[in-house]
Amino acid sequence: MATTTDSSLLRNGNFRWLLGGGLISMLGDQFSMLALPWLVLSLTGDSLSLGIAVALMGAPRAVLIVLGGTVADRYSARRVMLLSKYASAAILLLLAALLLLGHASLTLAYVAALALGIASAFGIPAGTAILPQAVPPPSLQTANSLQMAVRQLSLLAGPLLAALVLGARDGAQQTGMESLAAAFAIDALTFLFSAWTLRQVKLRPLAVAAAQGMWRDMAAGLAMVWRDQPLRSCYVYWAVVAFFVMGPLQVALPVLASERLHGASALGLLMGAHGAGTLAGMLASSLGGAWLRRRFGATLLLVDAFVGLLLMGLGQISTAWQGAALLALTGMLGGYLQVVIFTWIQRRVAPAMLGRAMALFMALFLGLAPLSAAATGALLRRLTVGELFCGGGALLLAAAVAAALFTAIPRIAGAETL
Repeated sequence: MATTTDSSLLRNGNFRWLLGGGLISMLGDQFSMLALPWLVLSLTGDSLSLGIAVALMGAPRAVLIVLGGTVADRYSARRVMLLSKYASAAILLLLAALLLLGHASLTLAYVAALALGIASAFGIPAGTAILPQAVPPPSLQTANSLQMAVRQLSLLAGPLLAALVLGARDGAQQTGMESLAAAFAIDALTFLFSAWTLRQVKLRPLAVAAAQGMWRDMAAGLAMVWRDQPLRSCYVYWAVVAFFVMGPLQVALPVLASERLHGASALGLLMGAHGAGTLAGMLASSLGGAWLRRRFGATLLLVDAFVGLLLMGLGQISTAWQGAALLALTGMLGGYLQVVIFTWIQRRVAPAMLGRAMALFMALFLGLAPLSAAATGALLRRLTVGELFCGGGALLLAAAVAAALFTAIPRIAGAETL
């Protein structure tokens, strides 16, 4: 049932502009996410080249995202987000034009991937910092829930839409490069459209702290997180959780599908169940608000402990439906927590520091994802996939129990502010 707060949010013009523009842009992103790997494989047929292109897009996000958050705090989140969108659109339009002119090359693909990664390193933290300035504070968690649910929905529907559009163009006797150029151009247009919608949003003015220099501003953001003991404890704990969870889901899950469930279709079912569960959890994140206001930390640890048990159970499955059920529940709990955590940080951190705080939070996951994946791959040479899931789940459970016993996280309340 929609609450009064939810209904007023849906009538809020600022939020409708953000949500609509974001949906179109995120759907457009899926065209490039499909077309860029296909471009590399069309040129080389080499998986190593594809891996390099993916790394070139992802590495700048991990390395530069804290700088991106500092720039957003220093120069206005909306201005930085707009520049990121315009830069991404220009990169994609230039790439599309060069493909149409017959200048496709692996170097071009690498340069485009690197440039898009750099642009996103500035746009992502700006995007997370702008929402608290655009919606009323009581509506923030619902706004996060709807925005993240739209993002998750785009991840489910976007690739299918991109494949249908590109397939239709191929059927119309377009060359491969022409179809890929069309995909990049479509994404560029969605960036321009979302930039236009962003310009329609009216933001509350913020008191901007005196600038100390870019690097000092970045250091001040890191120091703020370090001095805030509950925030620091949570960031360290989330880094541990990310390391134990991300690798098994990215690397061990395909191995599990291959060894026990006999096929790519099973992997698709597992990933689809996890995605659908995540979407449901994000949409349900407004539930339990009263409990979270009193017991944010306790809820966080309780949910993570249960996810650890689910991962241990995943190591014992023998059929695809068992894995789908466990992963749907895992995704639901993870989606719920993701919205709750984002909202807690946005409410706790002063607006002038929010870009840096959110950037550091995302840098933990972006930086630890490849390390967790590499560690998982190495462990799978010595352990069975069942042993790996059991061990990872047990370590996550142990981390939640240790945090409950030896840190102040269980006593953190969701309504705390600086």
